[in-house]
Amino acid sequence: MIKLIIFDLDGTLVDSSVDLTNALNYAIEPCGIEKLTAKQTKGLVGEGITKLIEDLLGPDRCDVHSLTLDRFMSYYSDHLVDFTVPYSGVVDTLKDLSSFRKAVVSNKRESLSKAVLGDLGLLRYFDLVLGSDSVGEKKPSPKPLMKVMEALSCRPSDTVIVGDSNFDIEAGRAAGTLTCAVTYGYRDARLLKNADMHIDCFHDLLGLLTAK
Repeated sequence: MIKLIIFDLDGTLVDSSVDLTNALNYAIEPCGIEKLTAKQTKGLVGEGITKLIEDLLGPDRCDVHSLTLDRFMSYYSDHLVDFTVPYSGVVDTLKDLSSFRKAVVSNKRESLSKAVLGDLGLLRYFDLVLGSDSVGEKKPSPKPLMKVMEALSCRPSDTVIVGDSNFDIEAGRAAGTLTCAVTYGYRDARLLKNADMHIDCFHDLLGLLTAK
């Protein structure tokens, strides 16, 4: 019986692709790199902003990695939820899941994750929020999930992770939890075929878990 639900953030609970794209384009502008589209950004996010910027700049621009990251953080911190919104059904479903313990594990930094959730009125639904800098390792490492389970006194057999990325599924498998992939998020659904469960709409989560 599931007692704890661990959620990914970007691409699962919220669509933040436009705000991330705007911040990335501001950050890389001095480097002469072609601007990204929101669709391109969706395919890039998942491993944290530091890795994303390193990939965008490549090894030939390693001298400006820190400056570019600083530009991203400065812009993004001021424009977290200009266009970011919860996916359809998220708010109502979180209310309906009140009997479950709930946490967020994101590869976005903890302070930014909490700020996004707070600004959107979602933070109150979660017992714990961890980010890429919370435990020293990020998904697909199982350590953030294990930290949540320890903090909330739940076992892997009591827990499911819900996310849109193969990193979420890999982290869940490594931690011994059930895994539920959302097919409406940022990642190609073909990367999620190894998940235990799949949902096409966030609304579907309640019925899926209460049937367990």
